[in-house]
Amino acid sequence: MKGKIMGTIGRLIFFLFCLPVLAGLLVACGEQKKETRIATSVRDHQAKPPVEEPAQELLSTQASFIEVSQKVTPSVVNISTARTRSAQALPPFFEDFFGEFFRGHPPIPRKEQSLGSGVIISADGYILTNEHVIRGAEEIKVKLSDQRVYDGTVIGGDPRTDVAVVKIEPEEELPAAVLGNSDGLQVGQWALAIGNPFGLDRTLTVGVISATGRTNVGIEDYEDFIQTDASINPGNSGGPLLNIYGEVVGINTAIVASGQGIGFAIPINLARLIADQLIEKGEVTRGWLGVSLQPLTPELARSFGLDKVGGALVNQVFDDSPAAAAGVRRGDILLTFAGKDIRGVRELQLLVASTPAGKTERLEVLRDGKILELEVRLAVRDEEAAAPKVSAGQSRGLGMVVAANADGPGVKVVQVDENSPAAQAGIREGDVVLTVNHEDVNDVAAFERSAKKMTEGKNVVLLVQRGNTTLYLAFPAP
Repeated sequence: MKGKIMGTIGRLIFFLFCLPVLAGLLVACGEQKKETRIATSVRDHQAKPPVEEPAQELLSTQASFIEVSQKVTPSVVNISTARTRSAQALPPFFEDFFGEFFRGHPPIPRKEQSLGSGVIISADGYILTNEHVIRGAEEIKVKLSDQRVYDGTVIGGDPRTDVAVVKIEPEEELPAAVLGNSDGLQVGQWALAIGNPFGLDRTLTVGVISATGRTNVGIEDYEDFIQTDASINPGNSGGPLLNIYGEVVGINTAIVASGQGIGFAIPINLARLIADQLIEKGEVTRGWLGVSLQPLTPELARSFGLDKVGGALVNQVFDDSPAAAAGVRRGDILLTFAGKDIRGVRELQLLVASTPAGKTERLEVLRDGKILELEVRLAVRDEEAAAPKVSAGQSRGLGMVVAANADGPGVKVVQVDENSPAAQAGIREGDVVLTVNHEDVNDVAAFERSAKKMTEGKNVVLLVQRGNTTLYLAFPAP
């Protein structure tokens, strides 16, 4: 009897011991079945996309983007440059405290590196990019889409349009991009940008053409930008802007830092014109008309009998210039050039500069309420002839000639170089310059001293009196 009791107790203890184990096994089996059901459910869910049949138009557009990317990307290159620049020995904060100990020591040379993009335009290795990408470069490396790297040589650059050509020497023919026609662009067309933003190789972004013919942006001397909202960032400079056919319609060049979705590209027709000259001659020669121009305000337009603001007002004709030979006079309003309407001063400057010297074009002018047609044969721009002439008691600087102001303080502007940053900023003959970079200029000598302090590219701020009003005008020093 005692043995039976002990046996029963032993089985009970064994059962109690095994019960948690059995419970754990049951739970595990249940969890496994649950996970199996969940996995099956996830697989079933993943097998059925939310939209089983997207609109055919969307699929076609997506397929077009993919095709453009695949076919054009091999023509896009990454450009890295290196240059040595002198830097001050101490940062500005430490200069205040320890500058005396380092005064007289030469600046420390430092090597700077930058990244940009480019597009292959010929199978033998000519590459189109921005001039600012290769400006001052001591070393240029060009990386292709297959990761091959070549040394690049600058064939030429044009800072006035920000176009440059680089050459590499490949072992075999390269995939050249197809250049389109930027004159036919319309607002709303698809725009695709490929480049090297922030060092991220061959990034594709998509947007639309936001505007064409953008001038007065203040980036280059000759502006006719394509505006796009296809994302352009540092490193995209020099890369192609493409249409939906994969043709290059622009060279990406700049962004508005304070805005999103505002980028600018040089029209490929202009870039190709500059590139052809750089490849052929290593430099750019521009047609020259030989006039000084000013934009028309609504008041001026009405006073000359125009019902809308358009054209460019001639305020000076240079002696022995093509314009003088054609019969252009001061006070003429230039309406068309080579059959194209002139919307403003910058547009006319670009049209003339894009025309080869020696070519004869028709010029339509408004004079005394009548429209006249003149023929003008453009000449090569003579920098000395085009520069403002200086007489006794006058001074030339910052792209203008000034003389003493007999009516009060400041110096009076008597001539303005038509293609200078000062002219593009709006300086006119008859303006009185009161200050240069916030320093009073009460006579010609003071103006000369202020002008000599300006270095190339440094910003110049003038306080100008025009009639009964004063205004500030700013532009980069020439």
